[in-house]
Amino acid sequence: MSTKIYLTDTDDIIDIRYDNVFKAVFTKETPASKGALSKLVSALIGREVSIITITANEPPIDNLQDRQLRFDINCRAENDERINVEMSFNPTPFEPVRLEYHTGKLFIGQDISGIGKTYKNLKETYQITILAKQRFFPDEVFYHSFEYYDPENRISLNGRTRIITLELAKAEKFADKPTDEMSFSEEWAFFFEYLTDRSKRSKINEILEQEEGIALASEVLMTITKDDIEQARLLSELKYELDTKSRIMYAEQQAEKKGEQKIINLLKSGKSPQEIIESYS
Repeated sequence: MSTKIYLTDTDDIIDIRYDNVFKAVFTKETPASKGALSKLVSALIGREVSIITITANEPPIDNLQDRQLRFDINCRAENDERINVEMSFNPTPFEPVRLEYHTGKLFIGQDISGIGKTYKNLKETYQITILAKQRFFPDEVFYHSFEYYDPENRISLNGRTRIITLELAKAEKFADKPTDEMSFSEEWAFFFEYLTDRSKRSKINEILEQEEGIALASEVLMTITKDDIEQARLLSELKYELDTKSRIMYAEQQAEKKGEQKIINLLKSGKSPQEIIESYS
């Protein structure tokens, strides 16, 4: 890290939980950005990982005005493991099946058709989703790692795909824990959730002192804040285009199941799909 990062109570820090800002921080072609991404992935996978290439489906962001749609950070580690990382600011009711879908696509995207290649050449694949704003799963656990297994006999398939979720809304459960007792995943969750909370700046600075990856992410974030804070203040209207379509389909399916034509009429009148889902779920 080139400079020591220290945040004051007066620093106006942009919210890294917006996925356009998240993407900008972790996909710049700089040692700090790539180092931060490697440390984040390592913390959530549970072992040291070095990100070698980022194969995202759009160029890295230097101007946040260019950030319109929701894209994930698709990257590969040094041993060719596939890893997809995203910040989901507004997770939807169909989030689990969405994660399963994208994990499957990432896994089968590997080419084993060449001479001498078999299924054993398939690399581990990780879908990492950081869920912001509200609680998603019904328990009190903020970190989940999902794999294929037989639930009745509790036997793992020992497959090579994992879905990892981090629920920031549950960070309050360990918010009072001393920083030197926090796990790496707890430190990252605290950082994402409370970075813009001035009352937590002292604790954030303690984490910056002891976790290099978070300090690197903050270093990159500070450069973004200076140039793009106004552009990134709100999400674009086109953001989450695919998810919005799915919300509408979900609401229509709920309407068909319940036989309530008025839900469809509300959709046509301009009501938010999420408002309708919450009213009838």
